[in-house]
Amino acid sequence: MTSTKTSSSPTPIPKQPSSAAAGPAAGEPSPVLAEVVRSGFVEGRHRGSLVVLAADGSVELAMGDVAAPVFPRSTNKPMQAAAILRAGLDLSGERLALAAASHSGERFHLDLVRTMLTEHGLAPEQLQTPPDLPLDPEEAEHYLAAGRVRDPLTMNCSGKHTAMLAACARNGWSLETYLAADHPLQQLVLEDVRTAGGEEVAHIGTDGCGAPLMSLSLTGLARAYRHFVLAAPGTPERRVADAMRAHPEYVAGTRRPDTWLMRALPGTLSKMGAEAVQALALPDGRALAFKIDDGATRTLGPVLARVLRGLGIDDPVLARIEDVPLHGGGSRVGEIRAAF
Repeated sequence: MTSTKTSSSPTPIPKQPSSAAAGPAAGEPSPVLAEVVRSGFVEGRHRGSLVVLAADGSVELAMGDVAAPVFPRSTNKPMQAAAILRAGLDLSGERLALAAASHSGERFHLDLVRTMLTEHGLAPEQLQTPPDLPLDPEEAEHYLAAGRVRDPLTMNCSGKHTAMLAACARNGWSLETYLAADHPLQQLVLEDVRTAGGEEVAHIGTDGCGAPLMSLSLTGLARAYRHFVLAAPGTPERRVADAMRAHPEYVAGTRRPDTWLMRALPGTLSKMGAEAVQALALPDGRALAFKIDDGATRTLGPVLARVLRGLGIDDPVLARIEDVPLHGGGSRVGEIRAAF
């Protein structure tokens, strides 16, 4: 893969004292990472925590508590996809990318989910994803205008669930209980999360799609993405990373920042998660992860663009992902902007 573009004069990331890696003192609020600016007036602030790892894996920047466990939500999907490969299901290309996806519900996503179900002798009725509309607002409008209703196959995790079911079918494992935390497949996922993150899983919950959700610290999450991009060729981790980077439109969608970033910055692995979680690794091993406390996903682009500029990335895609306008009376009157 070609190297990531860098700027000769990057915008510096604020330097933190070495003690910052431990996070704020108990009871301290998280730092402000983004501001809501309307008509020149700051009407709101979004707090959160953020960590950046240097190419050697050391903590270069820590803002907020980056050692406490968080639920990474869909940023855990690369680890889930690696576990599916480890279970013996041979996926590659678009199929493997879709197994790690929070897809937009575009036609090509849904067509491939249906194809994968058929290829593995499965039926849509076996999906245990909750009925949902396409994740992309434009796709949801078209979907409803066509008279369709919420469907498990349309839910953004249906590619992952299809791959999970296929792995279970291959091994003769229960298809009815594939989402149980003690299911053999989910135990493989647990081990992959633990190994990639380099830390123990402190909490196991239930994700929005119904799958078990393993916690990591933000530092552990950044470490996991670094682990995937630096993994040896042919390993499950590297196969997942390569598929996601080669087919980013299947990981997200044609109108999604993760797709734009992976297309514009070759070798970059990027994935967002619900409740405003973002993880990214550059091909040289630098990595980052952050979470906005209030779950406002509208902040992800501005914050991510700010960090990447600080790392020396220079590409027009950053202006594209950071542009989150506010409107009043049908006109642009403000924006969401990074505040650090």
